[in-house]
Amino acid sequence: MIRSIFLLIFITSLISSCTSDKKVRVLPIVGNYDVEYDTIDGVEVSDTIYPKVPAFSYINQDSIRITSKSMKGKVWIADFFFTSCPSICPKMTSQMKRLSILTKDLEKHIQFISFSINPTYDTPTQLRAYRKHYGISANNWHFFTGDEAATHELGVNYFQVFANKDIAEEGGYAHSPAFVLVDKEGYVRGVYIGTDTKQVDLLHKDVRKLLEYEYNTK
Repeated sequence: MIRSIFLLIFITSLISSCTSDKKVRVLPIVGNYDVEYDTIDGVEVSDTIYPKVPAFSYINQDSIRITSKSMKGKVWIADFFFTSCPSICPKMTSQMKRLSILTKDLEKHIQFISFSINPTYDTPTQLRAYRKHYGISANNWHFFTGDEAATHELGVNYFQVFANKDIAEEGGYAHSPAFVLVDKEGYVRGVYIGTDTKQVDLLHKDVRKLLEYEYNTK
C-alpha cells in the first residue's frame, strides 16, 4: 500500500514537471496533430505535436522579397485571395482593412498577410493597384505573389484554408473565406470567417487576448 502511494506521488510529480514548463495558452492550437509517446524512468508519457507554419518566401506588392523569418516576432493575420475574384474577396478585403484599422495601436506587433492564389495574374503591379483601389495604406500588410502550387499547399496543409483552381467557379479559383491567426511561434491559433463581421470582431478580441496574456503586450 505504502509503495503504491509513493508510486502515485512520483507519477504525479513527473507529470507536473513535464507540464509546468509548457506555455499557458489562452487560445487553442488549431490543426491536425500527432501524439508522440516516450518512456521516462519507466513511466510512459505522451506529448501532442502540432504543425507549425513552415518557412516561406514571397514577393510583395512593392517587388520586395519577404521571408517568414523577416516577420518573426509578430503575430500574423492571414488570408488567401486573388485580385480578380468576383465573389467573396472584396468582402474579405474590406473586413481585413477594417481589422487593420481597429488594431492600428498594435501595428508593430501584428503582421497582415494576403496570399494570392493566382500569381500569374497578380503581379506586384496588380497588387499595388488592388491596394490603391481599396484605399489600403497599412504599413504592416503584405500582399504576396509567388509559386501557385506551393501557395495552395501552404494554405491547405498549414493555414487550414482551402485554395485551389476550379474552372466551375466564377474567376477560375475556389477558396475558403478564412482569416487565420498565427502566433509568434508559427502555430495557428484561430480560424475565422472573413466575410462575417461578428467573426472578424471575435478575431479582433482574440488577437488582443493573445498579445496581452501570452506576450505581455497591450
